[in-house]
Amino acid sequence: MIEEKMLVLLRQGKISKWFSGIGQEAIAVGATLALDEDEYIMPLHRNLGVFTARKMPFSKLFMQWQGSKEGFSKGRERSFHFGANEYHICGMISHLGPQLAIADGVALAHKLRSEKKVSLAFSGDGGTSEGDFHEALNVAAVWGLPVIFLIENNGYGLSTPSNEQFVCEHLADKAVGYGMKGITIDGNNILEVYREITKARQYCITEQKPILVECMTFRMRGHEEASGVKYVPKELLEKWAKEDPVINFEQYLRSENIVDDNTITIIRENIRKEIEDGIATGFAAPRITPDTNEELNDVYAPVTASVTQPSTAVSEKKFIQAISDGLRQSMERYPNLVLMGQDIAEYGGAFKVTEGFVQLFGKERVRNTPLCESAIVGTALGLSIKGFKSMMEMQFADFVTVGFNQIINNLAKIHYRWGQNADVVIRMPTGGGVGAGPFHSQSNEAWFVHTPGLKVVYPSTPEDAKGLLIAAIADPNPVMFFEHKMLYRSVSGPVPDDYYAIEIGKAKQVQEGNEMSIITYGMGVHWAIDYAKRHPDVSFDILDLRTLLPLDYNAIRSSVKRTGKVLLLHEDTMTGGIGGELGAWIAENCFELMDAPIVRCAGLDTPIPFSIELEHNFMANSRLDSCVQKLLSY
Repeated sequence: MIEEKMLVLLRQGKISKWFSGIGQEAIAVGATLALDEDEYIMPLHRNLGVFTARKMPFSKLFMQWQGSKEGFSKGRERSFHFGANEYHICGMISHLGPQLAIADGVALAHKLRSEKKVSLAFSGDGGTSEGDFHEALNVAAVWGLPVIFLIENNGYGLSTPSNEQFVCEHLADKAVGYGMKGITIDGNNILEVYREITKARQYCITEQKPILVECMTFRMRGHEEASGVKYVPKELLEKWAKEDPVINFEQYLRSENIVDDNTITIIRENIRKEIEDGIATGFAAPRITPDTNEELNDVYAPVTASVTQPSTAVSEKKFIQAISDGLRQSMERYPNLVLMGQDIAEYGGAFKVTEGFVQLFGKERVRNTPLCESAIVGTALGLSIKGFKSMMEMQFADFVTVGFNQIINNLAKIHYRWGQNADVVIRMPTGGGVGAGPFHSQSNEAWFVHTPGLKVVYPSTPEDAKGLLIAAIADPNPVMFFEHKMLYRSVSGPVPDDYYAIEIGKAKQVQEGNEMSIITYGMGVHWAIDYAKRHPDVSFDILDLRTLLPLDYNAIRSSVKRTGKVLLLHEDTMTGGIGGELGAWIAENCFELMDAPIVRCAGLDTPIPFSIELEHNFMANSRLDSCVQKLLSY
């Protein structure tokens, strides 16, 4: 009845979009009722039954569909792309597949706490073609996670028929390749769905294993209403119309003398009134008045952890030792912190940052992962939903591309969308200088600076590396933590022994001068210091940004004011590098302080090459002197 009303309102132009689940309602309702109310579900477009079975008020649902501020996402999300922790529902993203890995993370949290609970993630038949489907199932199987992966096989991915998506007879047959149990059931029989999901839930809890459930069904409307069903053969629509789950269940209840005409009339009238009342409430809700400050403030979760000052006791440490020290002390401080990454347990990681950690904290908290970057980022988000912290190590920053979707569209946006924080740190060994070529030496920090909701940290000294990593782990927001590989063992310095945090978003003045500002970060800080030492006749003001998102604009302006001449230095390529953003901001906000044009010194606009000679030519450091001289000439 809700679906039918929504289609009327859509035709009247009173709602903007609707993904109809008519024809496959039994799956969402039956599966939801088979779970405990505090077990998380990851629904998709056509799972209205999840919301109604969880007894979400129709008035608030309608405000959500209207884009009202009183809905579940303050008007920021459409139709079904929202979550609600009070109802244990995780909001979907349009990319579909990434939701499956979040279920892995929720289930991992249950496993770590020895809770007899499961998570359930929906997928369409089309979604099983995505790499995220493979990764999520593989991780769940390898780690023995109590997840129900539920496929709604309605025969079409939008208009693409199943025989153009896969060639196996049943999607459930894919389970055997993961060492999982797989079953195919009648998705249009609510009693069968309820019974089989109840059994699947018990199996997952008892065996501590995932299960793949394929529900055979059909949607009687378009993928979304505007796309229609012209591509569906008429005889197929007629066949499935006879198997309508609502009509058939009603007939069954009549045949068993459970309901009669009078009961049905009362039920329908009660539902009709709830719908009409909800619509009236929704239409009565005021239109949104945008509040720019509120919009900006809701991008990030509030940070409650305080910045702590270290004691005077210090030890000389290499950059990599400082990172390891900060990670170890964070593990001691937060029993809910889980580390994940390829080869990080017994092997200690590609760069040995976590060497010895598995002996200290055990394999439950120091977890080797399959080569499934996307699934592990999604798992980290699932852990956040259940109150855990997580650190994922990208073996090399270059490999982040295969987890890009999860980071950009799930981690970064989730707090703004429906108030769920992503308490995740992704460590990114980055940069060149060792002749490792185009796939192990890239500087890709600028990709993430463009993404609101992320924080991007890039230390240059051992002291900063430890303090900023501790702060990143304490922060409830997703942090991309860049560590230059050349600095790991080439740079040492005094590092406080105690646990301490350095505030994210604060730059550090490395050296004060009055002739030229060099604004930089990471390896660029060391290039600038070395150059200044070789040219003591020039008074350089060197600013280490330390954090690239958010930027410390006050410190940037102060440096510009001191010198009037600005050189922006970074290892990343020139085009699209953060120097362009910095230059634009300085030109727009500090023009009256400038005595010369801004000069950028950056990597060449090429992939980073393998040959040491070519790599040296690629690096900004090879052009630093010419850039300085150019700026001094003004």
